[in-house]
Amino acid sequence: MRNLWNDSREKPLMSVVESVLVVGTGLIGTSVALALREHDVTVYLADKNPGAVRLARELGAGTEWEPGVRADLAVISVPPQVVAEQLKELQDQGAARFYTDVASVKAVPLADAVRLGCDVRSYVAGHPLAGRERSGPAAARADLFLGRPWAYCPIEETSPEAVETLLGLIKLCGGEAVRVAAEEHDRAVAVVSHAPHVTAAAVAARLAEAPERALGLAGQGVRDVTRIAAGDPALWTGILSGNALPVAEVLEAVAEDLKAAASALRRSAADEDPAADREAAMDWVTGLLDRGVTGTGRIPGKHGGPARTYAAVTVLVGDRPGELAKLFQIAEDAGVNIEDVRLEHAPGLPLGAAELSVQPPAAATLAEALRRHGWHLR
Repeated sequence: MRNLWNDSREKPLMSVVESVLVVGTGLIGTSVALALREHDVTVYLADKNPGAVRLARELGAGTEWEPGVRADLAVISVPPQVVAEQLKELQDQGAARFYTDVASVKAVPLADAVRLGCDVRSYVAGHPLAGRERSGPAAARADLFLGRPWAYCPIEETSPEAVETLLGLIKLCGGEAVRVAAEEHDRAVAVVSHAPHVTAAAVAARLAEAPERALGLAGQGVRDVTRIAAGDPALWTGILSGNALPVAEVLEAVAEDLKAAASALRRSAADEDPAADREAAMDWVTGLLDRGVTGTGRIPGKHGGPARTYAAVTVLVGDRPGELAKLFQIAEDAGVNIEDVRLEHAPGLPLGAAELSVQPPAAATLAEALRRHGWHLR
């Protein structure tokens, strides 16, 4: 089985997708269904949990699938380790003309599909790189994939028609199609998704037994670092087991840096050591922090473009309905586009701070407009 690589700028003719079967009505599956329904695509829903199907249906995601009904494309939204089994079952039933999945690892499902004797001509492994820390159909959103990369991993045997059908689905969902080999995909997501989740969980685990006084001092920093650690542990265990070796390699490299940082900090605090040695130890820590700044700067910016540095205008807001809407209206009236927004709540107080990221030349304009309307800037 040979993986193919080709530039993501390739623009083949995309097939029309008129009907889709979504198997697995969790966050991703239901979000796919909701996105398709906005384009009047006929969507059928299936899940081993009848309650999940019922909720997705009530949200307007589609109608319950009845075996025997054939769709243009089946989207398999189940844990990575059971993708191939589900694919084999659906193909045996003739559930669709073509098949894809949305699991966050690709090499294992592909290998399992070959081992089980699935028809890999009609199957294209896929992965939308979008999600939330919440799970289940109630967390689904039709706009979840807008502008987000959607990896797809055809192999030598994959038919062009299957690829074109998946590209049609990605376009309808608003994603940005990126063709990539399965093994390269798995190494990439180990760096940008899977290992960061484990790292965030390790930091958050320190909070489980932290004193209440320490938690009362928590600021936005610890919230930013640990936000993704709130994800479903069972779901993430399945993801990590399916990409174990690439994730382990990244975590080992992170662990080496952390161990070295701890050692350097201990040396810097050792009064019996020469001052030069203590200073050298802190130089190593500074170097790690510098590498972190460099890495952060390489994260793509809006619409997948180069990272940009924005100016931040921080304004105090009350914890009342409509406050953010007022801020956005003032920005619109001033002709300023808000590139990003982050909220920081003040513990024990009915107010917080909204950090509005804007293009640097627009910061003074926005600040003046806010002050003119009586807002307090920090």
